[in-house]
This record gives sequence, structure tokens and C-alpha cells, in this order.
Amino acid sequence: MERLHARYPFLEASREAVEAADVDLASLVAAGGPAVERGRRRVQRALLEGTTDAEEPRAYSDRAELLSYPVARVLVSLLDVPGAVEKYAAAEAATARERFVEDFEADIELRSADEGRLTLERLLADFGLSGQVTPVGDGSFDVAATAYLRLSGSLSGDDWRLVARPLSDGRVPVDRPELYTMLREAVRRRVEEELPLSVPEAIADPLSTELTAVRRSVADIDPPMEFETAAPGLFPPCMRALLSRMRDGERLPDHSRFALVSFLAAAGLDVESAVALCDVSGAAAEAVEAQFERLADEKGGVAAPPSCAVMAEYGDCVDRDDLCETIPHPLSYYKAKLERTPDDRVVDWQAQ
Repeated sequence: MERLHARYPFLEASREAVEAADVDLASLVAAGGPAVERGRRRVQRALLEGTTDAEEPRAYSDRAELLSYPVARVLVSLLDVPGAVEKYAAAEAATARERFVEDFEADIELRSADEGRLTLERLLADFGLSGQVTPVGDGSFDVAATAYLRLSGSLSGDDWRLVARPLSDGRVPVDRPELYTMLREAVRRRVEEELPLSVPEAIADPLSTELTAVRRSVADIDPPMEFETAAPGLFPPCMRALLSRMRDGERLPDHSRFALVSFLAAAGLDVESAVALCDVSGAAAEAVEAQFERLADEKGGVAAPPSCAVMAEYGDCVDRDDLCETIPHPLSYYKAKLERTPDDRVVDWQAQ
């Protein structure tokens, strides 16, 4: 099992590596261990943060990283939550894009060879696109019209419509970022179309603890997401604490920053208002802006902040009050506070 397989577990070569290792999935999940733990976290990160990256780079061996993929696929299949398969597939695809763009750009810059690096040619071949995508220079490509329609069909925006593109000899021109987006969609479709799995009891039963943990995390995966008022005084204790830490100049961990920024976005703040509310500048402001951009880009992922269960797991659930005891999600807390507070006592920060 190579690093390439661990980074791109959806590739045919990665499947073959698992088969060649003669790994029995039932025995793997029964034994537990790093692959099972990583599989659980992979699903939680996908559904709640829109990424399948591990929180700590290289925290797991290549073997555990690769084997976490079939474990994650089983957990998503057992979860039975509306939209979970789609959101998981979108997160796998978004993470894959980040990785293969890094690999492709390194290849363009002629950096030293790395056996864990994926090439554009290899990815195209894996999806049966060799010969259907042709480089034409200056970072542009010609894509066979049939392949273009297949890969762009789920993308929104008039720019992706075939009638908006010049067509010559059955081929459509695209630039490099557009090709990367289309390849991301190819990954998403492959992952999504292979789920859910039919899971035998011998595999499902040993994963009951992990499945319960995932279910708790996404218990309120569709919290209220539309607010007309941004009233920081009514934010839940966890978000007020994160906001205070950021205002004090603390560099929040990635998961904490994601929780805060995604909450602010859901509460109705735009990027400029969020930066102003956090009272940050320089690198801290850039981090907030980058998080906003990522939330906007991940159309298939979950834009909501983590549930209360995940906030607690990461140590960000603090200063709990009586309302917290009955609320499963920070946004649900905020909605309840707005509903219970008289209008004349609600201070809209953006209206000041």
C-alpha cells in the first residue's frame, strides 16, 4: 500500500492494492484500531466540515489511511441520513481536488519526483478519459463533447452550458481550473454512485459504536440556516467564547475557526462583516476570508457549523447554560434565543 493509494483511495489502483493485501473487512472492523478510528473521523469531517483530510497531517499510516476509506463507505451506508451520501461524496471530491491540484502543479513546475504524487495522465486514464482530454498549450485543453457533457452536467452556471462554448470538430475548449473542476465532479460521481452499500451484519455489528458516534455528530445536520438578524449577544456560549478568543488575538485551531466562521456565515454575516466582528487584520483576517471562500466553494458539502456533539468532542463546548441542555446545534440555540427575546432587546450588529 503506497502513499498514492492512501491519498486517492477511489482510484482503481487503490482498490487493487486493498485486494492484493487480502484484507478481510469484517476482521478489520472487529479488531478496531487506527483504520476504524480514521474511518469514523473521515465521515464526521466530511459531513460537518466538507473535507476528508485528517486533522493532523500524516497522523495515520498509509495502510490505516487507505483502509479507512472502505470503513467510511460502510458507515455512510449505515447512517441513513438524508443527503449524507451526497455530502460525503462531495467532501471526498473536494479533498481529492485539493490534492491533485497540488500534485499537478508540482509536476508542471518540474519538482523532484514523488511516488505519492498523482499525474494528470494517470487520473485521466483511471476515469477512461485518455484521448478525450488533450492539452493544447497555454494551460488549455480540448475535451470531447461527450465527455464534457458528462462531466459538466451537474455544474451550475451558464458558463458550463455547451451552447456557451465554442465547439470545433466535436471538442470543447476549457482552461486548467475548469478541467480540475470537471475532474472533481468525476470523483464525486464515482464515490456517490457506488453508495450506499449493502452491509452484512458481520461488518455492521462491530461498527455500532462508531455509527452511534457519527449519528450523534450529525443529529441536527440540517439546522436553521437563514437569519435576518446578527445579534452576537444572543450567540450560544461556545460561539461567544470562540469570538472572544479570536478578538483577543488567539490563533484558533482549524476546527475552531471553521466552527466560528461557518456559524457567522449562517447567521447572515458576509465576509467583511465577519472580519469586522472578529476585530482581526492581517493573517487572521485572511484566514477568515479564506474560510468564507471555502464554504462558498463547497456546494455539495455541509456549510453549517458542527453540531453540539462535535463541538464537545473538540473541546469547544464551553460555558453551557440551561438552553444548551435541550439544543443539539449552535444554530438551533441561536434561533431559540432570537424567538425568546423581545424585539426591542435584540441588537442587530450589522444595523449599528
